[in-house]
Amino acid sequence: MSKKVTNSYEEKARAAENKKAAIGDDIDLSLYKSSFAQAATHVDTKNISKKDKGLMLSAGVMLDDLSQRSGTFVQMDNTPIHSSIRQEGIEIMATSQAMAKYEWLKDYWWQAVAVDADKYTAHVELHQSNGYFIRALPGAKTVYPVQACLYLNKTGLIQDVHNIVIAEEGSELHIITGCTTAFKNEPGLHLGVSEFFIKKDAKVTFTMIHSWTPQVGVRPRTGAIIEKNGLFLSNYVIMKPVQSLQLYPAARCVGENATVRFNTVMVSPPNSKMDIGSRVFLDAKRARTEIVSRAITTGGDIIARGYIDGSKPDVKGHLECRGLIMGDSGTIHAIPELKGTLAGVDLSHEAAVGKIAEEEVEYLMARGLTRDEATAAIIRGFLKVDIEGLPPMLNSEMQKAIADSEKELF
Repeated sequence: MSKKVTNSYEEKARAAENKKAAIGDDIDLSLYKSSFAQAATHVDTKNISKKDKGLMLSAGVMLDDLSQRSGTFVQMDNTPIHSSIRQEGIEIMATSQAMAKYEWLKDYWWQAVAVDADKYTAHVELHQSNGYFIRALPGAKTVYPVQACLYLNKTGLIQDVHNIVIAEEGSELHIITGCTTAFKNEPGLHLGVSEFFIKKDAKVTFTMIHSWTPQVGVRPRTGAIIEKNGLFLSNYVIMKPVQSLQLYPAARCVGENATVRFNTVMVSPPNSKMDIGSRVFLDAKRARTEIVSRAITTGGDIIARGYIDGSKPDVKGHLECRGLIMGDSGTIHAIPELKGTLAGVDLSHEAAVGKIAEEEVEYLMARGLTRDEATAAIIRGFLKVDIEGLPPMLNSEMQKAIADSEKELF
């Protein structure tokens, strides 16, 4: 990054340092230790401990067998420790390495997410964070998913991450990323900025699995820009406890026929606070979007947001949010929003929050299931989201993460 560009972003970040978070609970950054990004190193995955591999696997990242992945990236705390590629036409490396290699990358930096959005984005910039750079060259299509793991290993630390994903014209990228931590009941904070750029006729499928613990705070800040005929398919799964989570990615369709789909599966255990949603701006003719979320509280608090803004002719969007309250505690607050600024836009939404119907449980019990088995079957059906266009391997990984978490929660 050039000195001029760095200074420009630093000035904006300094001005935003003390800005309150835009949504949900605020986190006092002074309670956590900060460290600047460390230079990337290379650790063979064979030398990563069995314990760490197991925790990473809980978030969908496989390190024992890389043959089923087109590329792999692992960052531990603020240090990238591994990156490898198994397919031509695909690039994966630390963002610091990519910035040093490509002068043009500065033109993408902070373009999909504003550096001064809040104090969390400001902190990421001011600590010159690392993260992953993933790029598909023009026409390249991943045979297997690319995987990336962001691993929080030190207690009380702020993990600063800045990711850049670029799908060049006519390319296809399938990515699975897992975020998790090595400790169980100690504090930590993950700040993750992710910027996606989907070029003309390109496709990105992004599946993110979070597996945190009860004392970890999480503040992802994500933006995507989709050009003509591009597709951005984003899937998010969190079914483990977390102290406090804010997730409200924004996607902008800037090219004709651009399409965005967000699918979210979330379960909030006791004492977990989750403020999760998706925003889509349909800023080009015939752009399309679908936002689908499934939320269950077993005692935690959930805010489920959805926002669609249609401002160009023949755009179409649908928002669906369904929530299930289990037990006598926990809340779900669904906030679906639609904004149309032009005659002819087609936007719709549906939202519902309730509990498991007793008659459904009794129906299944009458057919030989126990009450627990009947309840589990209903929950499994509720969490099932049919995702159009999701590659079979990614769908398998996503369903496995859900199934593994079900055993612990229910």
